[in-house]
Amino acid sequence: MKPCLAALSVVALAFSAAAAPAETQSPPAATGTDSANTSPAQAAPNAPAKSTTPGTNAAPMEGANSFTEAQAHKRITEAGFSGVTGLSKDDKGIWRGKAIKAGANVSVALDFKGNVVQSN
Repeated sequence: MKPCLAALSVVALAFSAAAAPAETQSPPAATGTDSANTSPAQAAPNAPAKSTTPGTNAAPMEGANSFTEAQAHKRITEAGFSGVTGLSKDDKGIWRGKAIKAGANVSVALDFKGNVVQSN
């Protein structure tokens, strides 16, 4: 093979490799089922932001709270508290009251995101 022809063959081979279909060169698209490729917001964009473990936040978050007293009571009860009493919304938009958890009387708060926070 002549040197000029050999160089032309190499260029043609390189060009044909570069022109391969895109799907063979790019990674698969995220489908929403692979948690490594999907953030929680992408997986469930309309899900409310809330703590998955009651009482894990150091303090409730201030903000415009649209929960009614009945909804606040229900959220706190669903978080594992019983005997919820004295619920009132403070000037920072946080529902505060008293409840019982593991036999102890505790103070409890619910913020605008649905986070339930306990303090003794």
